[in-house]
Amino acid sequence: MSKSGKSNSVRIIGGDWRGRRLPVADVPGLRPTGDRGRETLFNWLQPWVAAADCIDLFAGTGALGFEAASRGAASVMMIEKHPEAAAVLRQSIEQLHATQVSFSPGGAMSQIDGLKPDSFDIAFVDPPFDSNLGGLVLERLDKCACVRRGGFVYVESPASKTIPPPEGWSVWRDQVIGEVRMQLFRRKAPAVERNPVDDGSDL
Repeated sequence: MSKSGKSNSVRIIGGDWRGRRLPVADVPGLRPTGDRGRETLFNWLQPWVAAADCIDLFAGTGALGFEAASRGAASVMMIEKHPEAAAVLRQSIEQLHATQVSFSPGGAMSQIDGLKPDSFDIAFVDPPFDSNLGGLVLERLDKCACVRRGGFVYVESPASKTIPPPEGWSVWRDQVIGEVRMQLFRRKAPAVERNPVDDGSDL
């Protein structure tokens, strides 16, 4: 969610739905991630978003989830607890005929523990600004292991806030745009086992 400036619509900036504008619910503090931030994020994710299974944990306007779906994500699960925002998200799913997008009402924190292991390639975590939930959500996602090895978790937080990666994760990208810190974490893939080199000694 962009933390300055408010609009009653959000524009998808890439993919099949490029240029489409979607409504934004009139909910205090609900603002979409800005165009510059989304362009930066999806440039980072470009090699991996196509055919990915994604989850948008604090969907809000749906800007991140719909952007992923527009760019070829195989599935996007959106979670949002505010009734008005949820209604607008459902409306946008219908308008776009977004069959790859599903919606789950309720709070993100209450649903994380129920997520199945190895369910997602990319998780978007954009909680209410100044909530300090980003690091806690990352820890919970690590604990439930719902993000596959080699997968990503994107976290937005105040520019002054730096979230350390849990064990087994790395900071893939870290950038500040205005008041927002954008951190992309990657779950480390298992080491590739190599076959012993045949030196011909048994010939």
